[in-house]
Amino acid sequence: MKPIERSRIGALTMCSARIVTTALALVAMSGGSAPIQAQETKVKSQHGDWQKVCKTPPGSKNDICALVQDVTSESNPNVGLSVHFQNSPSGNKVLRVFAPLGILLPPGLGLQIDDRKVGHAPFVRCHVVGCFAQVTLTSDLVKKFQAGKTAWFIVFQTKEAGIGIPVSLDGFTEALASLE
Repeated sequence: MKPIERSRIGALTMCSARIVTTALALVAMSGGSAPIQAQETKVKSQHGDWQKVCKTPPGSKNDICALVQDVTSESNPNVGLSVHFQNSPSGNKVLRVFAPLGILLPPGLGLQIDDRKVGHAPFVRCHVVGCFAQVTLTSDLVKKFQAGKTAWFIVFQTKEAGIGIPVSLDGFTEALASLE
């Protein structure tokens, strides 16, 4: 699965996806708790399927950057995820995955890299545009992402109906190094 393809979803859905993606990027880069303000996000670089996206918060001289990849489910184009890796203020790397409203929250977000199950993360908060799960990355988890080809994020619409959404790891190692 590659980033959202215009030919695969309708114009209205694509417009909504762009609005949600921009809103999610602002929320993610603000730490998820600050109100969304109209700020320009800039694509600084492209690394395989990952974009390094930056913004300058009000009153700051420095950009805050995140690695971003937006994807949709092949089987259900109304279900999309925005996957973000960034440095936290404490210096740790965090993974935030934004999912649309309407998903089942209790099972959390499942993660599988290639054919190996990695675990689950609870959804932390919901905003007007969606809900997000967050994980502080350990060096072991980073190595799994770097060694993998595809990360499968699993969300649930019902207890029985999990939707696996593939996220390409092409360019991930180089993209992560660009955050240093």
